[in-house]
Amino acid sequence: MENCTNDVWVFVEQRDGKPAEVSFELLSKGRKLADSMGGKLKSIVLGDDVEAIAVDSFRFGADEAYLVSHPELGRYKTLPYARVLNELVGTHNPRIVLFGATIIGRDLAPRIASHTRSGLTADCTDLRIADVTYLGKEHKNLLLQIRPAFGGNIIATIITPDTPTQMATVREGVMELHPLSHPHKVKITRIPYEPDGLDHLITIIEQHRTENKVNLKGAPIIVAGGYGLGTRENFRLVHELAHTIGGEVAGSRAAVDAGFIPHERQVGQTGVTVRPKLYIAIGISGAIQHRAGMQEAKKIIAINTDPDAPIFDVSHYGIVGDATDVIPKFIEAFKSRLK
Repeated sequence: MENCTNDVWVFVEQRDGKPAEVSFELLSKGRKLADSMGGKLKSIVLGDDVEAIAVDSFRFGADEAYLVSHPELGRYKTLPYARVLNELVGTHNPRIVLFGATIIGRDLAPRIASHTRSGLTADCTDLRIADVTYLGKEHKNLLLQIRPAFGGNIIATIITPDTPTQMATVREGVMELHPLSHPHKVKITRIPYEPDGLDHLITIIEQHRTENKVNLKGAPIIVAGGYGLGTRENFRLVHELAHTIGGEVAGSRAAVDAGFIPHERQVGQTGVTVRPKLYIAIGISGAIQHRAGMQEAKKIIAINTDPDAPIFDVSHYGIVGDATDVIPKFIEAFKSRLK
């Protein structure tokens, strides 16, 4: 590890010149990680005519940006992007490289980790720096890669002590976005793009994308239902309450698997991470994966028939009862106050 720097890198993902918000969230977290190691935070920006994105990365803590700009990189393609990243990591030896757990990040990160023989943990819910004694040997500045494991029964802290570079992917919304009031002076290092014949093994003929119309991250009030509601008919109570109080409807993974609600409205480790002003959890037991996606809400109200449900451990207010009895009373009480 002698040749490894204490630098933290964040791959800044973009599509059609629009940066992914998760990349800026990771820069905010990367700033803290770099500071705790006494290292630098660097943004890695690939694309065509994307200097503005590199400049924007300084608002979220970057000390320096590596910019690789070329028309061939305008749209994401696995081979050229992976080749460029592999060369950069191999040349500069960063201590940590972070990617968003997006379609692009999940495609790119394993290729970089495999090529550089680095550790990689997917879908982390927290990242920290610590000195760790492992098998009798002390390791400095290890990245603690924290995530639910074994079906959500435990929170695992994963380390990769035998690799100089440590890598992780993080879902959108998990890390808080913190724009700086006094960013560092913009310092962009331009890396020339050198084409390779293998870059054209795959050609993009057409791309079709649809924007997600559900914005749970921006909702101040979320009413979420779980499998405990029992039936699709009972789940309509979630919709009724959300409509009454002006909230968005969400659900747990079990509710999605049962067909009560579409996946784009799933909250949790394999769904969306939210921080609303009010989160009402109805019929949700509160598995670790779900709590990871909503436990930072300002106020949490839990309604469950099981008084020992784990959701009550993170809720500010708990109601033990049947949702089919409790929710209509909620709705009636709210409407009566509006009269």
